[in-house]
Amino acid sequence: MKVAILAGGLGSRLAEETDVRPKPMVEIGGRPILWHIMRYYAAFGFREFAVALGYKGSVARSWFASHPELTDDWYIDLVDTGENTNTGGRIKRLAPVVGGEGTFMCTWGDGLGTVDLDALVAFHKDHGRLATLTAVRPPVRFGHMELDGDRVVEFSEKPPASEGWINGAFFVFEPGVFDYIAGDDTQFEKEPLERLAADDQLMAFRHEGFWQCMDTLHDRRYLEDLWSQGAPWQVGD
Repeated sequence: MKVAILAGGLGSRLAEETDVRPKPMVEIGGRPILWHIMRYYAAFGFREFAVALGYKGSVARSWFASHPELTDDWYIDLVDTGENTNTGGRIKRLAPVVGGEGTFMCTWGDGLGTVDLDALVAFHKDHGRLATLTAVRPPVRFGHMELDGDRVVEFSEKPPASEGWINGAFFVFEPGVFDYIAGDDTQFEKEPLERLAADDQLMAFRHEGFWQCMDTLHDRRYLEDLWSQGAPWQVGD
């Protein structure tokens, strides 16, 4: 089963890093977050990747060309999907690469987690709809306080885990998903997912474990700290 990864975004909220590279090429532990994501998929046996390039795509091409020892058992198709193409458009532009063989996986190039990919695929195949997304808890960004008037009665570094669910990507799709994407300007997180849900073609795989996106410099530093301590997504040697 092939894995589509969107790696062409500008990453404007991480401008300190993305002036010279696309966000998925920002490094954690000396290697791009994109490599960490691919390595995680590969640990579950998913080693065929279609990477949607856009903004500064040449940086990704150069990195993979100069690090064959890190990816020698992966098949990687680097696809130029346009510098200004939106997320839905990038997925649709990958259709010739990933859509001809049935079910495929997809994720964003800026999020890490400990999703059980085997269980995710089994869940998708069991329900029979066109699309599965992984539902995750919102990442911890701020501490939590309980107040009684002006008195702090409880203070915690982490907020409660009952704050709902958000889309954590780590998708599984059937090729029929491409029919829900109009073109390059389509933001996948909006109309396509809304229409899939309205048509009863979207299911959520609940993941209670670790998940973190890299939207800001603070996020990057947090992930860097985790990696130095033995990151939860770290697999293999």
